Amino acid sequence: MKEAHLKKFCFALDLKDDAEAINTYQEYHKAVWPEINQSLKDSGIVNAEIYNTGNRLFMIIEAAPDFSIAQKSQMDQNNPRVQAWETLMWEFQQALPHAPQGTKWVLMEKIYDLNDQASSPTPKSDKNDAKK
Repeated sequence: MKEAHLKKFCFALDLKDDAEAINTYQEYHKAVWPEINQSLKDSGIVNAEIYNTGNRLFMIIEAAPDFSIAQKSQMDQNNPRVQAWETLMWEFQQALPHAPQGTKWVLMEKIYDLNDQASSPTPKSDKNDAKK
């Protein structure tokens, strides 16, 4: 499958601000349970990456064109092993301050894309540009 045809989703979540908990969380992600990886693939996710800075997590998901977040959520609700993993991970995670009640990973809004910028006309210069 060509990358250009994949859907991309970015999510954010916080970890509890505790160095030991963060280290433990990172250790779990060095050997994610095989059933969790399989559940990602079964839902149409082609690639998933999680990045960490301090206690903030950033996850990028690349998925098949027919991937649905709602369908993935339903699949997860019906998978006892995914539920066990999520319960375990919640020991280390905490919701973002602005997250809706019951939401863990918050879908992020894309605000910049170099490729979009490169193909669009140059914007009018800001009056402050002239002072530089």
